[in-house]
Amino acid sequence: MKMDYTLAGDYYIPNLELPQESRPIGKWGRMHRHYLETYHPIRYNQLILSGTLWTYLADLNEQAQARMETLIEQMKTAEGITESLKAADPMAWVQRMNCIRARAEEIVREELIFV
Repeated sequence: MKMDYTLAGDYYIPNLELPQESRPIGKWGRMHRHYLETYHPIRYNQLILSGTLWTYLADLNEQAQARMETLIEQMKTAEGITESLKAADPMAWVQRMNCIRARAEEIVREELIFV
């Protein structure tokens, strides 16, 4: 394994580069990063030092977003919220959808983010 070094004063420091990740970490990734920093600092440092933190958080964000969409659709079907309700009574539709979204976010936080 060939490694390049930079001379800094009397010390040689290795030139390390992190892999570039273009996917965003989003809301769920930021929440999980804060959770790791606060409650699991060793795991957080391992991910940083291995260069996989951003990829890990981007994957988690995608999983959480997919889970949210699935939960919302399942809850809408179970509670009978349809487009006809949206057309007939928009305020009731918004109220019920906000309730569903809040419950789905709570489930995702407990299942994926704060574990």
